[in-house]
Amino acid sequence: MSASTSPSAANATLRGGFLAAIFLMATSAIGPGFITQTATFTAKLGAAFAFAILASILIDFVVQLNIWRITALTRKNASETANAAIPGAGYLLAILVMIGGLAFNVGNIAGAGLGMNAMFGLDPKIGGAISALLAIGVFLSKRAGLLLDRSLIGLGILMIVMTVIVAVTSNPPVGDALRQTVFPDVIDFPTITTIVGGTVGGYITYSGAHRLLDKGLVGEENLAAVTRASLTGIAVTGVMRFVLFLAILGVVASGVTLDLSSQAANPAAQAFAAALGDWGLRIFGVVLWAAAITSVIGAAYTSVSFLVAFMAMTDRSRNIATVVFIGVSLAVFVAIGTAPAALLVFVGGFNGLILPIGLTIFTYVGFARPDLMGGHRYNRSLLVLSAIVCALTWYMGYRSIGPIFAFLGL
Repeated sequence: MSASTSPSAANATLRGGFLAAIFLMATSAIGPGFITQTATFTAKLGAAFAFAILASILIDFVVQLNIWRITALTRKNASETANAAIPGAGYLLAILVMIGGLAFNVGNIAGAGLGMNAMFGLDPKIGGAISALLAIGVFLSKRAGLLLDRSLIGLGILMIVMTVIVAVTSNPPVGDALRQTVFPDVIDFPTITTIVGGTVGGYITYSGAHRLLDKGLVGEENLAAVTRASLTGIAVTGVMRFVLFLAILGVVASGVTLDLSSQAANPAAQAFAAALGDWGLRIFGVVLWAAAITSVIGAAYTSVSFLVAFMAMTDRSRNIATVVFIGVSLAVFVAIGTAPAALLVFVGGFNGLILPIGLTIFTYVGFARPDLMGGHRYNRSLLVLSAIVCALTWYMGYRSIGPIFAFLGL
């Protein structure tokens, strides 16, 4: 700290850095796929979906806690850590994460288009294009970092508040939901894999960790704060998932049947409209668009951060690469014919299939490579939990690969 920097200013900077990482991770997770997955599975499973939410949150806590902490200790981004631990593993992880990030970002732009359609009646492809151009504008700004942080925090708070309003209005059967959180009528592995993938799969869990790296909030001296930030990020997404589930459960329990299969299917929009009529549809549009635009930004930012595995990059070159990434995502979205709702569910599952690979590498680093963590002996209890979750995600991925690709009719 320089002599001209007061302790209070330094603390404010630290808080701002951790808050930015929390919201980058949370808003990357709370995207249109998250919303559409929740609506789809609530309509299919009813109150039993509460168990899948609880299971996913427990898995998410273990995954994110270990990846964020090990990233802070190694002071390297995920691909660099993987290459240092197992030569070549970082390149594989980078390629998979960027492919998953591209798939997710196509879904995010699709979601932004659906949001603008609900708000203004715009054609989803036109709405998606406008939203992608707005996201590009963030990275072309001379104050891209500050604009990134503030837009994510503001839009994140907005969508959470609006979803709470709908949850209260829809009058869900809370007692049944609480019972089935622990004693479900049915357990569905593809559902759990998909929503885990939509929360910490693929690029998502690395988004906040890499933001902390960019802000220099790493090392053993920041480990306690990194731990709190990682848990807070998952808590925010868990609360949002459960509130959104209750909002849609109230509609489904009232006897409303949601369209899940047609080309124009938008189950979350139908649920919001059933709860609050035309105003519900407009609120849904705002929530979905805010979720989508923040996820477009988060997916692009994090996916491009993995390019350092292949080349050195300045801040300017990263911003340019991020703009190109968003542009490619937009081009793919305009070209494809897959129904947006089906695509949004599929990409969560796809990232859930990528998750075990990165988690395996990080678990190995925690157990066997203290040299990469500055000699730090990593917490053994957390590593045992990580190994258990790692095995579980491999098993769930094996059980789920067929049903996940079936979302696209493949």
